[in-house]
Amino acid sequence: MSERAMDQDTPEVVEDEESFADRAYRKVEELIVSLQVEPGTVLTEQGLAAQLGLGRTPIREALQRLAREHLVVIMPRRGIQVTEMSVAEQMAALEVRRELERYVAASAARRTTPGEKARFSEMAELMTRAAAQGDEVTFLRLDREFNVFAAQCARNAYAEAAIAPLHALSRRFWTLHLRQAGDMPQAAAIHSAIMLAIAAGDEEAAAQASDRLLDWAQGFTAKTTVP
Repeated sequence: MSERAMDQDTPEVVEDEESFADRAYRKVEELIVSLQVEPGTVLTEQGLAAQLGLGRTPIREALQRLAREHLVVIMPRRGIQVTEMSVAEQMAALEVRRELERYVAASAARRTTPGEKARFSEMAELMTRAAAQGDEVTFLRLDREFNVFAAQCARNAYAEAAIAPLHALSRRFWTLHLRQAGDMPQAAAIHSAIMLAIAAGDEEAAAQASDRLLDWAQGFTAKTTVP
């Protein structure tokens, strides 16, 4: 094989490895955030690889990333434990999220393309419909899509990296306490206000809607302390 041919092949291999790592991360994160794997559960690389049909290398990379995001704790020679949740930790995460969310919403409103704005409008409609139908699975998937998409549209890699783990922690908390203190139609209306403000390119309205979301999230979290 020529040197040129080897150079052409190399990027394809790297791309595949990155794809497997990202896929492993998404699948393991979904297991944890959706509470298919409960807090306190001890996992193994081998078990996850068999369950998800992926190699141990991408699973290991995914777990290292999830450890940095405080969703798991890696215990040498003992396994990987899914972290517990607490109201105090969630409140601390929301304090940081408030500042980041405001920045992301305003920046996305300023920097989105026409095609991206159309997608925000579509997501607002889909989330409202899912909430009205009581479709928790679709609602939570749209919530994740919105979080990821808005952070990408803000066009700031540092903000995107900082806010992603906070979103995962919040979604897991929401999933656990949804039936106790959640109101999906209200949550959908608050999220949709941000989406539509971004779609309209209104930075101020997007930032204000983001603050209302965090006000609601903190109130929701406080309710979970009431028996």
